[in-house]
Amino acid sequence: MSAPRAVALVPARAGSERVPGKNVRLLAGHPLLAYAIEAALQSGVFERVVVSTDSEEIADVARWYGADVPFLRPAEYATATSPDIEWLSYTLPRLEERFELFAIVRATNPFRGPEAIRRGLEQLLATPEADSLRAVELVKQHPGKMWVLAEDGRTMRPLLDQSHLEVAWHAGQYQALPPVYVQNSALEIAWTRVVDETGTREGRVVAPFLTRGYEGFNVDDEEDWERAERLVAAGAATLTVVRRPPYAPGS
Repeated sequence: MSAPRAVALVPARAGSERVPGKNVRLLAGHPLLAYAIEAALQSGVFERVVVSTDSEEIADVARWYGADVPFLRPAEYATATSPDIEWLSYTLPRLEERFELFAIVRATNPFRGPEAIRRGLEQLLATPEADSLRAVELVKQHPGKMWVLAEDGRTMRPLLDQSHLEVAWHAGQYQALPPVYVQNSALEIAWTRVVDETGTREGRVVAPFLTRGYEGFNVDDEEDWERAERLVAAGAATLTVVRRPPYAPGS
């Protein structure tokens, strides 16, 4: 039985607000986008690596590092509030080939390498009941210890109802609480049929992909960017080795 045809989709819109120019900002000599493209290419599981962007500049960078940019994303699908399903629904039907699987490989996770992508795909293929797989990690701030303030701010109540418990979660140790996982943006893989069938990127049954180490580290703001630089400088986190020379505008 042959492996299903898969495409890597790397979203890279131009209008990042919290980290201006994030996708093309240099980290260890290469644009952030380069590490996502290289991780997807080096994973060896995709027939194509396609970057979805609304920017000619980002498209040039993407092509330099070996990705395809067959067309630009319309501006209305590249706003700060645009859901992924919009650009996915626009992109998938416009590709020349028909793929059975797609993966969203975001540039914002520079420490997610090719091994994580291979591991995720193997897990999804071994979980036939799942429509998709999504990266998650254990929460550090447990919802059992979260509170909601009354309108007047004078009192508060637990976010989660704990009246049925002998010992409330907010009164217990973290280690005694039920494990809760939070999604990160390291990896999403889904069967392409779910986009048409459910109008979502994930479908109805989602398998958990547990990230390891810094695989789930996400660059959301300047503080994250500075931490990423420190992790690289200290050798605490590893970037995918980029096999191409640094991008040179106009080349």
